Amino acid sequence: MGPAGSGKSTYCSTIVNHCVALRRTVHVVNLDPAAEDFSYPVMADIRELISVDDAMEDEALHFGPNGGLIFCMEYFAQNFDWLREELDDMEDDYILFDCPGQIELYTHVPVMKQLVDRLHSWNFYVCGVFLLDAQFMIEPSKFVSGVLSALSTMVNLEVPHLNIITKLDLLNKSARKDLERYLEPDLQQLLASEMDDSRMNQKFQKLNKAIASLVDDYSLVHFLPLDITDEDSINDTLLQIDSAIQYGEDFEPKEPKDCDDVDDPTGSEIRDYFDS
Repeated sequence: MGPAGSGKSTYCSTIVNHCVALRRTVHVVNLDPAAEDFSYPVMADIRELISVDDAMEDEALHFGPNGGLIFCMEYFAQNFDWLREELDDMEDDYILFDCPGQIELYTHVPVMKQLVDRLHSWNFYVCGVFLLDAQFMIEPSKFVSGVLSALSTMVNLEVPHLNIITKLDLLNKSARKDLERYLEPDLQQLLASEMDDSRMNQKFQKLNKAIASLVDDYSLVHFLPLDITDEDSINDTLLQIDSAIQYGEDFEPKEPKDCDDVDDPTGSEIRDYFDS
């Protein structure tokens, strides 16, 4: 999840390629009815059920792009059986859901919460991954708006959650040095320079200070950096998610080779046996 342009599809493509290298099974489900193309294989595509073009071209509906997307997602919520059929053969597999970027889907429209509840009823372990573009680090007040978007998503979905700052590969060295204070943000300190700026309205200063105090006091939002050109960064992200959903803990242990033909083996015989 994340704002439009935050790198959701790139994230999915990166994780797919990384998991392929690890020989780990991973699938992607596209839940964006306005998507156009993909850089990764899609196991299930919501556009097979309904697309934004379908909603906009319907003369009886007269929807624009945003209204059409909301209509599509509400139609999807009434037809979760379609998704159940697409996921029916999945067992112990890792599945990415590439979601739309419209923030209203995670604030006052209940579709995504309904989806999470339905996945839980199908015995899926779910972790929310919220992406925030590194450009939000340019201005502290802009970063606060990104933090609030992440927070509203966390509160709405009520699942294990990971916030990620993306597109670090596009930052220069100076910006990378400043990254640390955004990963464990002290919002009041970040906003201090802008609050001292006389151009900011006094009421907005008080509002920003109150919001920053709320987030800081409860330590609600933290971020993990993701550089898609760095394998260690990708692996750290995947490990965090695996821990959140307890991935692999229910896997059946592999049966060892039959040792009946080994009679009172010595240490060297045991090593030779398993080496074979």
